[in-house]
Amino acid sequence: MTDQIKKLNRWAWFFSIVVPGLVLILLTPDLVPKLDLPFSPYLLPKFHASVNALTVIVLLIAVYFVKKGKIEQHQKTIYVAIFLSILFLISYVLYHWSADPTKFGDLDHNDIVDEAEKLAAGSLRMVYYFFLISHILLSAIVIPFVLFTFVRGYTNQIEKHKKLARFAFPLWLYVAASGVITYLLLSPYYP
Repeated sequence: MTDQIKKLNRWAWFFSIVVPGLVLILLTPDLVPKLDLPFSPYLLPKFHASVNALTVIVLLIAVYFVKKGKIEQHQKTIYVAIFLSILFLISYVLYHWSADPTKFGDLDHNDIVDEAEKLAAGSLRMVYYFFLISHILLSAIVIPFVLFTFVRGYTNQIEKHKKLARFAFPLWLYVAASGVITYLLLSPYYP
């Protein structure tokens, strides 16, 4: 294994551990003081959903290119997808660092979902929590898959790249798409 591959693998492991750890810390509000943004942080979830929707489109285009044998276009679209994922992550961190969490069903924004609000939300609560939980769990799992798949492609380890991509692609696509679905389900409850 070359020094470049070893170095890239170390970076992939580093980000595979640090990013979920950072998100976990941000989702524990008592650990981090709130950041004061010069704009409403509640504008960011719509931006997240837009970035995730673009990521879905870009990933589908990347697969189209690779299936057509257009490797250079495939690489460029993967670079765009990675950029979009980094942009999403930065925005997501800013949001959770600066905003109180929005609760599904909390129509009056009092931070309590009472029985009437639960009843009003109905079975959509289960749908929302299914997408939210699967999105969160798989977003942590997909990071090393995406990073190591990228490293294998970048370093021209094509067979290893293809094997990992079979897992990374559907996971990445699901995480991006479920992010959009989660936003759409939660959007009526943002302040």
